[in-house]
Amino acid sequence: MITVATRLDAMHRLGRAMADPTRSRILLRLLDAPAYPAALAEELGLTRQNVSNHLACLRDCGIVVVEPEGRQSRYEISDPLIAHALSDLVQVILQVDENAPSHEPNAECC
Repeated sequence: MITVATRLDAMHRLGRAMADPTRSRILLRLLDAPAYPAALAEELGLTRQNVSNHLACLRDCGIVVVEPEGRQSRYEISDPLIAHALSDLVQVILQVDENAPSHEPNAECC
């Protein structure tokens, strides 16, 4: 049975995961495709240690999982439903915020 406490815990974990700009950048990148920590660090201009720390937090929150591949570890969003929900959440926020910059073709620039 899902209790109020269980729902609050889930909201807390999600909020904690998205509250940090670096974790949000990592999540957005992982929505595109799974990635290795070294590649994430290079793509996002971060140190490997920084990325590893944030990935550990996201893993502890249950939002990402690690898939060992030989000597490397690949990270991905833990469940397609989470990926879908995160994508939908971003889209809704962009639609609600009239001042958000648009990156659609033929859109007027802010």
